[in-house]
Amino acid sequence: MTDVEIKVENIVASATLGKSIDLPTVAKALEGVDFNREQFPGLVYKLKEPKTAALIFGSGKLVCTGAKSIDDSKLAIKITVDQMRTMDPDIPEEFEIKIQNIVASANLMKTLNLEAVALGLENTEYEPEQFPGLVYRLGEPKVVLLLFGSGKVVCTGAKSKEDAKLGVAKTRDRLEELDLI
Repeated sequence: MTDVEIKVENIVASATLGKSIDLPTVAKALEGVDFNREQFPGLVYKLKEPKTAALIFGSGKLVCTGAKSIDDSKLAIKITVDQMRTMDPDIPEEFEIKIQNIVASANLMKTLNLEAVALGLENTEYEPEQFPGLVYRLGEPKVVLLLFGSGKVVCTGAKSKEDAKLGVAKTRDRLEELDLI
């Protein structure tokens, strides 16, 4: 299995602080916050560095999106929580950060006949009238790939960069095995 190059496009991470958060107080204390209860049940805190957005909920759950690396994702959550702690010192120092989803892209450098791929590969969905790509679900690693006729691939559902890379590599190898690329 030769190496495949992927580019991480987005990482979604979450944290649970284990205590409820007073959103109106947090909204006043943080700069660059969007908070409108009628539109969304949490508040949106945009960080410039690393360029991410943190969704903060009254339950004490945080979701961070937009990071391009796991380290940036964790850093963004830590910065957000540290900022929140300035007006609520009871926010715990220790909390778990979980990577929920990594979205990555790759290029197989060959065009694909998606109709042939849909017939040859198992676990696919291809409805060109609905969506121009073919959806391919892998069991191991548990990821979903969107394959496009151009040879471009989007991998979603990965919990690590390695899983995204492996998913794309296994798919490429399977396509070669079936003479589909």
